[in-house]
Amino acid sequence: MKAPHFWSSGLDPKSREAAPLTRALLTPLTWLYLWGLNRKLASVIPEIVPVPVICIGNLTTGGTGKTPVAETIRSRITSLGHRAATLSRGHGGREQGPLKVDAAVHTFRDVGDEPLLLAATGEAWIGRSRVAAARDMASAGVEVVLMDDGHQNPSLQKDFTFVVIDAGAPFGNGHVLPKGPLRETIPAGLSRADAVILMGDGPVPREVAASTKPVLRARLESAAPVPAGRLVAFAGIGRPEKFFDSLKAAGADLRDAIPYADHHPYSAGDLDFLRGLARSEGALLITTAKDHVRLPAEMRAETRVHPVSAVFEDPEVLDALLVPIFKHSQP
Repeated sequence: MKAPHFWSSGLDPKSREAAPLTRALLTPLTWLYLWGLNRKLASVIPEIVPVPVICIGNLTTGGTGKTPVAETIRSRITSLGHRAATLSRGHGGREQGPLKVDAAVHTFRDVGDEPLLLAATGEAWIGRSRVAAARDMASAGVEVVLMDDGHQNPSLQKDFTFVVIDAGAPFGNGHVLPKGPLRETIPAGLSRADAVILMGDGPVPREVAASTKPVLRARLESAAPVPAGRLVAFAGIGRPEKFFDSLKAAGADLRDAIPYADHHPYSAGDLDFLRGLARSEGALLITTAKDHVRLPAEMRAETRVHPVSAVFEDPEVLDALLVPIFKHSQP
């Protein structure tokens, strides 16, 4: 889904760009969505599994850097001596799970793009049923289940929840789906979180400050140099402009940038268009690691990938939050 323009922050609520009539018409759907979510949160009794469960969630739809954060925290937990694996729903994949993802065997059509990306650097599982998947993971010897998303899913008891927020665009227009990008109201979402990870530059949002939750600062950094020469970039992620801006900041000679919706399945027509655009500019194609796994093999071979990683300003603060979770879980 591509985010509608009126979800953006900073627009005059009465302006044409902010689509006041559209927002008004969507208000009843927002009420209905919130009623369903609140009913689910109140009625479901979370299941407990025999290993710690840490959730990396967010309050908005995509674009916060949640998956790179999950990857970094998994690596951090592993460095502390624990076998950690991510658990994703497998959005966009045909496999139901529970299933351990094998990057050499599975494709994004099997398990989704984010789990495939996570499997390239560590242990990753998928499961439509988070409870069944977490139990299988524990039976297989996983010592820490790291949920990539799931803050609004109450089925599995969580030992700790991080909420990831984009400092540059924290809550969009401040409205809940479908009127805005929020998955739930800000106070409700923060009340169930244990800590906030603020990604990128920007002040701490007043709602976060008022919550008194611990705030960790992190940022996305290039994990490889930008290729020399002219480049045409494309991305189908939550906020493609963040990727394009990161390329420019790294000194890329960016001749064009084509945004697509998050999880966009690239068609033959899309690929022909991108190839033609690159030829006309005398440029190389470049995309995100998440998009790269959704390309056919021949297109991956001719498209550069620009990977990023989440880097915490103070990793010791992160460790101080993680270690007690493991100590309390030990018999």
